Order: sequence, then C-alpha cells, then structure tokens
Amino acid sequence: MPSFTILGEKDEALAGLTHNLVAALEGHGFERTENGSPPELVLNLVDPAQPRPFRRRARGTFAAALWSLPAPPGDALRETYPMLVRALANISLCYVPGHGVFFTTMERGCYLVPEGPDLAETVVARLEPLATSHLVIDNEFRRDLEPELWPGDDLTREIGQVGRRLDRLGLLPAPFPVEDLVSERDLRQIKRLYSIGGLSYGNLSAREDANRFWMSASGVDKSKLDEPGRDILLVSGYDAAEGKIVLSVPPGVEPRRVSVDAIEHWMIYRANPEVGAILHIHAWVEGIDATEINYPCGTAELAESVAALVAAAPDPAHTVVGLRNHGITATGESLTEILNRIEPSLLLQVPMA
Repeated sequence: MPSFTILGEKDEALAGLTHNLVAALEGHGFERTENGSPPELVLNLVDPAQPRPFRRRARGTFAAALWSLPAPPGDALRETYPMLVRALANISLCYVPGHGVFFTTMERGCYLVPEGPDLAETVVARLEPLATSHLVIDNEFRRDLEPELWPGDDLTREIGQVGRRLDRLGLLPAPFPVEDLVSERDLRQIKRLYSIGGLSYGNLSAREDANRFWMSASGVDKSKLDEPGRDILLVSGYDAAEGKIVLSVPPGVEPRRVSVDAIEHWMIYRANPEVGAILHIHAWVEGIDATEINYPCGTAELAESVAALVAAAPDPAHTVVGLRNHGITATGESLTEILNRIEPSLLLQVPMA
C-alpha cells in the first residue's frame, strides 16, 4: 500500500483543498504516515514568499509542492516553475481559489485542472501515477570502450551537428536560471536527486550496432556535444536487476551522466532493430498519437508508454509519437533523416491538457 504524508502549515486558501486531498488519497489506497519508512508521496504545503524545501531521505519519494495564489498567474509556466526548484519538488501544485490547480512539471509541462466539485479527486487521479512511478536513472560506468571509438565516429559527429542544428531552429529551450533561484547546497541536492548536471531539454541518440547506441549526456548544452565519453556516451547495456544504465567509456575522461531518457531509447532500440536513431525535443506535431499520462522523465512507466506507441505505429522505424504535456519522440534511419522529415511539421508550442 503506498503511503503519503503532509508537511507544512495550511493557510486559509489551502485548508479545504488539503482536507479533500487527504480523503481522495485515502480513497485511492494511500495510507497516511508520519514516521517510519519514507513515503511514496509528500504533499509539502509551502509559503510562496518563503518556501521551505523538502529534503528527501530516499530518491523514490515524490514531492509535490502545494501552494496558493490569490489570482491566476499571467504567465503560468514562468511564474510557477521556480517553485519546483525553491521547494525541491517533483511537481508544483498551485491552487487559485475559484479557478483550480495549476500543475507544473520539471519537463516544463504546465496546465490547469479547473475548479469543480471533484477538484481534489481529479488532482489525485492525475497525481497518483506520477507519484508511484519508478525512476531508472542510475549509471554504471565501465572503462571498456574500444580504443578506435575513443575519439568518436561518424555517428558522434552527426549527433554534434544535429545538436547545433536544433539550436539554430530554436528547438533547445533555454533552461531556467536554477543557479539564481537556489542556494549552492540546494543545487547540489537537486543534482543528486535527479542525477543531472543541470536542467537541459531534449536528447539525441544513434545506434552504433545491434546492442549499443550513442546518446547525449544529461544537463549538457545540446548545441555543444563535443567530446565522446563526456558529452556523448555509449550505452552498452541495461542492468534490470540493479536498475542501472551501463555505459562504456574511455580511460582518462570524466564522463557526465547519460540522459535520463536512456531507458526509453534502450527499450525502443531493443524492440525495433530497424530503428537507427531517436530524437526527443520539446516541440509538437499535429495529429500524432500521444501518451495518456505525463510521467516524469527517466521513469520506467514513461519509457514503456513511449515504446508501446512506437511499436504500435504503422512504421516504427519512421514515426513520431507524443509525450503528453512534454514533447515528441521521433525515430528514423539517422538523426539527419529524422529532422529533415519532421522539421516542416514542427510546432514550437507543446499543447497542454
């Protein structure tokens, strides 16, 4: 049975919603706990003027920052996103009485759940699958990359070229200035919790052979994918028992962590031998099939959802699928082929629902 706890003090605006959220969580099988093992979900009630961050004892705890504003924000994403960082939260739930709850995710998803008699039930129904999903973001580095690949190859050079092209097309949205929003200590906590070197969007990969693929690193500027083994990593395996992505790296290089979406790419490549490359960007294409739930990046559930959509496509080797409130994943023969094919149809604004 999943558990939850509530931290912080309710203000007048949050009192009724918090009470109803507790009832809805218990109706969904969550057990409220105050002590013992870390809960799956923490509702951290924060003061927007002085948010108190929640510091996890376990990475598997999903933290939701619950707070209120008296009126709807003018720019919902820009005004609510900083709370994720300030409260060290996985998701921001901003309640505006009479309007509803704005959901804001680390992946820049931002949408309104409108006010109504079943608001708390609707919020919990959207929150539950996110809070109970499973991260697959640990890396195992093995210094076994063959010497001929130490300087990279045609695939790593193409990854760098396509990264620069994405930048010219405006498809690499600028990260929020995290360093300006939190203390050095909290920034270290964010990097530890999410296994990232910074907040960066999109990722690229290309198949090296039947069992391996090159992929962009986490937190690196995708327009500056320069050094193999550091900025571009060779994924050579997946240790399912340990939940770790296995990476082959050269000696003498301090590797970055691979993109948190490596598990998604791993599943797609394994199930579809004809796929030669995968591109994920925060853009959209009209008329595509999309995931039903906006699972967090790096979770097995998101990977399985996207891989299932790819497998169900008429041509899995040349398809585009949507990640709800997030972006697209596209497969193709090469990264250049993918971008040439989808560029005319790309919409920079991802629809939110």
